[in-house]
Amino acid sequence: MQRLFTNIGWLLGGRGINALLSLVYLALAARTLGLEQFGHFATIITLGLVVTGVASFQTWQFIVRWGANGGEPSQEATGDAIGFAIALDLFSFAIGAALSAGLVWSSSYWLPLPDDLLWLTFGYCVISLLAMRTTPTGLLRLHFKYAVATAAETVQPVVRTTGAILAWAYMPSVTGFILAYAVSEVAVALTLWVVAARYEKIDLSKVSLTKIPALHKDVWRFVWSTNMSGSLSVAGKQGVVLLVGTFGGAALLGGFRVASQLGQALVALAQAISKAILPELVHSQEDALMIARRMANVALIGGIIAVLGAVVFGRLGLDLIGGPEFRGRGFYWAMVILSIAGAVELVGASLESLLVSAGRAGTAFIVRAAPTLLAFGLLDLAIGWNGALGAAFTVLGSSALAVIGFYVAILNLHQIRIVVEPDEDAQIPAADPNERP
Repeated sequence: MQRLFTNIGWLLGGRGINALLSLVYLALAARTLGLEQFGHFATIITLGLVVTGVASFQTWQFIVRWGANGGEPSQEATGDAIGFAIALDLFSFAIGAALSAGLVWSSSYWLPLPDDLLWLTFGYCVISLLAMRTTPTGLLRLHFKYAVATAAETVQPVVRTTGAILAWAYMPSVTGFILAYAVSEVAVALTLWVVAARYEKIDLSKVSLTKIPALHKDVWRFVWSTNMSGSLSVAGKQGVVLLVGTFGGAALLGGFRVASQLGQALVALAQAISKAILPELVHSQEDALMIARRMANVALIGGIIAVLGAVVFGRLGLDLIGGPEFRGRGFYWAMVILSIAGAVELVGASLESLLVSAGRAGTAFIVRAAPTLLAFGLLDLAIGWNGALGAAFTVLGSSALAVIGFYVAILNLHQIRIVVEPDEDAQIPAADPNERP
């Protein structure tokens, strides 16, 4: 537990630096561009997040799962896991590039983007795909190098803030700020790869989509389940932002994006806890349920404190970042509702990680899928009812239903383990040699 809290401390420290600097470059972009142009900027950034989220695989989970091979990392097992992860990254890029082309080509029918920004949008999506970094991040987590990973990841906010200042001074346009974001994505990806290579040899001769599946059963079921779960997680958050623009226009999208980034900062904390807890669940077979339960309790307390902070300081934050144009239209209360949704996700992070580590990635996907699809179906009606506030309620409802589902699934998993003689698929954790962000 001491190592777990230390790792979470490093991750949250990095998130804290990122959050602080993000306020700077977000404020520069919002105040320089204005509500309408910032909406165009936010559309491009969000589309890049959606494309990479949908196309990419959670390769860091595969490295942690199969690189450890049921215990401490071995050179042979880790090499095979890296080769499989890189092969999946290449496959993701091909799928993502095609998806980007389709989304950008059809954007005039469903996104508030002017034609002169379409090539810029496509270029940013491609760069985002090239800068995918879950594989080197997984290598560092496999060796519990959280401090090193955190230091490397601070390159992104530093470069992005520097680029935003330069864009504000020399190119105060959507293009200028998008270029700043693109450079920061490339910079942090290169840094992580260079750092990861110091701890593990990258043997490109082991790049293969077949070797790991030949050694472990049910690999592809796990791969596709985690991919679809990750895609749903992105769709449930970033996809909603895009659809807010579809139904409400660029100005509403821009304001909702700011409210979402402030209110859902807790989701970043949830992801940090998930990324720290999964390796521990894989390495600690007997204590997985206990670790997950304790982390859920800690997350509940942290979530309550953060929501109170959003209520007290949220309006000031919106004023500082967006200025007068971002006042009104329900953005403050949307931010508060989204912060509650983030707190719910924070509590559910350890539960979802426990399901994945127990070989129940498919269950986690189903539990996440139903509320997400329901939120999409109700979004147009919710925006028509109360604009940004209505959209925020759909996010909250989706998160709450998903976490309730995770809890019920964990109870069933615990019951199976005690009452019935467990099979290999039901064991905890999912580091079974015959077989995780």
